[in-house]
Amino acid sequence: MKIWLNDRLVEEADAKVSVFDHGLLYGDGVFEGIRVYSGRIFEFDAHLDRLYRSAKAIRLEIPMSREKLVEATEKTVAANGISDGYIRLVVTRGVGTLGLNPFVCKNAQLFIIADKIQLYPQELYEKGLRVISASTIRNHPQSLPPQIKSLNYLNNILAKIEAVDANAPEAIMYNLQGYVAEATGDNVFIVAGGVIYTPPVQAGSLEGITRDVVIKLAKAEKLKAAERNLTRFDLYAADEMFLTGTAAEVIGVVNIDGRIIGSGKPGPMTTLLRKKFYEYAHSK
Repeated sequence: MKIWLNDRLVEEADAKVSVFDHGLLYGDGVFEGIRVYSGRIFEFDAHLDRLYRSAKAIRLEIPMSREKLVEATEKTVAANGISDGYIRLVVTRGVGTLGLNPFVCKNAQLFIIADKIQLYPQELYEKGLRVISASTIRNHPQSLPPQIKSLNYLNNILAKIEAVDANAPEAIMYNLQGYVAEATGDNVFIVAGGVIYTPPVQAGSLEGITRDVVIKLAKAEKLKAAERNLTRFDLYAADEMFLTGTAAEVIGVVNIDGRIIGSGKPGPMTTLLRKKFYEYAHSK
């Protein structure tokens, strides 16, 4: 495998960062996970917009122009022969001291990985997921803004551990007020009374690229879609529930905390939006 490291492609064995990199020591950095469909980088502009916004929010200067970053990403995809796969684009703060001060780090590090991706089994797309409610509270937006896609994912990992322990693929995270924030790696949607609802980013959810695409697709189909604070009760009482994400795409949830959602199988709006997303992702 070829990895892009700072200014060139290197062999996987040579793709190394220092143990003094603040990305490793403190989770100080930003990243994007991006899909490749039929050799085309999906929603690349939107992902780059979010990457640069995240970096600006933490005062991290990306050590490459946007144009050069596009070129480097395309070269990495081509070098690894990826037609359908996944890109992980990472910018770390760089080498520093053992203290917290990020501004002693003079050279941010950038690396790009292009590889295959582990998807949910096809059976789960047809039958739907079982999820749990995590006891781990989502980070408060004033503590770590959810719009920043940072390398510090410990909050999500703790909730993921709960899911693994419960033998469930995903866990739903709630904020301090008890409102739904997001799943450990996906955005959350429900259908209630013919309307599609998803939590606002202010509740603690990442403004997902797939999330935004699905909202646009829903509106194009003349479906009502809105942001609204959701409680656990709303999930339990929903007619349908589904998750969206770069890896997950659109996948139905049929059971949460042992309670059956709707008919116990992915509902009609979930099925329609999954179909429309597939068409959209493979059409350009």
